[in-house]
Amino acid sequence: MHLQQKYISTRKIEIANQFLQVLDKHLTELKTGQVDKSFELKDIAERLFILPNHMSDTVSEVLGKSPCSIYEEKLVIISKEMIETSSRPITEIARTLDYDPSNFTKFFKKYTGLTPTKYRKQKQNTSPFVF
Repeated sequence: MHLQQKYISTRKIEIANQFLQVLDKHLTELKTGQVDKSFELKDIAERLFILPNHMSDTVSEVLGKSPCSIYEEKLVIISKEMIETSSRPITEIARTLDYDPSNFTKFFKKYTGLTPTKYRKQKQNTSPFVF
C-alpha cells in the first residue's frame, strides 16, 4: 500500500500561520484586558483579507483542526492559567474572557471535566509547598 502525500501550497500555510498569529495576539489582548470583546472567526478572516469559509477550509486543511477547535483549545489553556495563577473570582475571569459566568462554567467543564472552582481547588491541593 502506497501512501500519497498531499501537497499544501505555501499560500495556504501562510494563511494558517497568520490565523494563529492574529488569534494569539487577540487572546493575549483579551486576557490582559486590552480588549473586552472576543473575536468571532469572521473578524479574524477580515483581518486576513479573506472570506471566513476560505479561512476555515484552509486552516482545517493545513492544521488538521477547525479554527473553532483551535480557538477553544487556546481559550481553555488561558482559562486554566488564569484560574491557577490568580486569586480573581471565577466570574471575573469569565467576564475578562467575554463569557457569561454560567456559560464559562459549562465551556470549561466540557473541556476539562471539572468546573472552574473544582479545578482551582484541585490545583491548590496538588501544589507543592514552598519553604
